[in-house]
Formats: sequence, C-alpha cells, structure tokens
Amino acid sequence: MAKLSSPDHAGRLLAARRKAAKLSQAEVAARLGISQNRLSELELEPGKLTLARFLALASLLGLEVCLQEKTSAPAARSEW
Repeated sequence: MAKLSSPDHAGRLLAARRKAAKLSQAEVAARLGISQNRLSELELEPGKLTLARFLALASLLGLEVCLQEKTSAPAARSEW
C-alpha cells in the first residue's frame, strides 16, 4: 500500500503502475477517452487531475483509493 504525500507523488505512482502493467499512455488515454498528450500532461502535473479523473485512472490501473485516519502522533500546535 502506498501513502500519498503530494500530487507529484500520485503522478509518479500512477505512471509507474501503468508501466508495470505494460500499458502505453496511448492505450490508457484511449480507455479514459482523452488524448495521449493529455495523459502525459496529467502524469507530469497530477495536481491538474480532477478527483473524478484520478479515481477513473486509478481504477483503470487496478488501484483502489482508500482514505483512513492518520495513525501518527498528533502534530505540534501551530498556525498556518
């Protein structure tokens, strides 16, 4: 299980999963109904993914997204 730490991390994980499945960007893009160029952009700048597109891409790659409470120690009190 991978814990996401940033949008860039998500992009790297999705691209790695696609490559591990031996799927080209063109194949995945066609299944999502987008261009290969757009998928390339989203892998490089995953912060531009909508939640719906992120979930669709994850599902297509055989991944499941799960949210759960953090189990780490509480953060120190600070202002933003």
